[in-house]
Amino acid sequence: MLEIDGSYGEGGGQVLRTSIALASLLNIPIRIYNIRANRPKPGLKTQHLIGIKAASKICNANIEGAKLNSQEVIFRPNEIKGGNFKIEISTAGSISLILQVLMPIIAFAPRNVNLTITGGTDVNWSPPIDYIINVIQPIMKLMGYNFQLKINKRGHYPKGGGMVSANFEPTQNLKSLNIKDYTEIKYIEGISHCVRLPKHVAIRQMNAANKVLRENGFQTAKIRIESYRPDRDPHLGPGSGIVLWAIPDNNIPLGSDSYGEKGKTAETVGQEAAKSLVEELKSRANVDIHAADFLIPYIALAKGESVIKTRTLTNHIKTNIDITSMILGIDFKIKKTKNGLYEISVNGIGLKNKYL
Repeated sequence: MLEIDGSYGEGGGQVLRTSIALASLLNIPIRIYNIRANRPKPGLKTQHLIGIKAASKICNANIEGAKLNSQEVIFRPNEIKGGNFKIEISTAGSISLILQVLMPIIAFAPRNVNLTITGGTDVNWSPPIDYIINVIQPIMKLMGYNFQLKINKRGHYPKGGGMVSANFEPTQNLKSLNIKDYTEIKYIEGISHCVRLPKHVAIRQMNAANKVLRENGFQTAKIRIESYRPDRDPHLGPGSGIVLWAIPDNNIPLGSDSYGEKGKTAETVGQEAAKSLVEELKSRANVDIHAADFLIPYIALAKGESVIKTRTLTNHIKTNIDITSMILGIDFKIKKTKNGLYEISVNGIGLKNKYL
């Protein structure tokens, strides 16, 4: 049985998500202890429980210790299943973080997987669904992993109530990812949304973001406004957010985002997203820091050598690399380039889908 210290590195839910996903793919039992031990409120929260239970549905796992505040879980996976699954997060827990644990498993399913997930689509400390759709999805497609996500309804903190439907096509194996540096940015796009709030909130977010982009020498982004008439707004809300993504001439999107919250102006939301994107673009990294983190398990599972460059090594990225290395028994190489970027490379294990 694999043993993973849940307090390792960043010590949060990332350790849990990566460990469960990779153990499911290797079909080996795993014990994760000291879960979130260094956090003010240690142990499993609702978000983590739902992720574990959703993974257990898809790989027919037996689990022990799956209860609120538990600091130890034993997860014994079995055969991965395809088909239709409904996952309900009773809070505004992040749908994106549920996807983060499920997507690597589903990539190696015997047939298509359809998910309907309710919860939070746009919540702090997690990537918004628009980021998964517009940044992660195109990169995954290059690796031979195809999926479609649709936002049926948005959900924000604290009420949640969002809904996402998704269809995933399993792959025989993941292709390696060797991203070329880009020369120029072709265009920048985005989505600025608000629910249960006046339309001007989304417009102000957009205008503030574009002002920052122009002031830093970048082109104005084409940003779609999403808002609803009060009598036709189905959301539990209120809430708002903006997601930006730049498309360079290597066609690998670089993204950023920001959420609205009580006491935070729409201008601040737009500025935060744009400043984050400017930081990525000025660094000349070929993946943004959130994509780098997301990609670690995938490039480790892929066939052949993958190389990506990111502007910094966050604690999330470091922890993900270490946990993935421990479980798969491989070595990532990290070196700093002349222009200050961090180049991450790995020879993946070339995992094959035994069902296809």
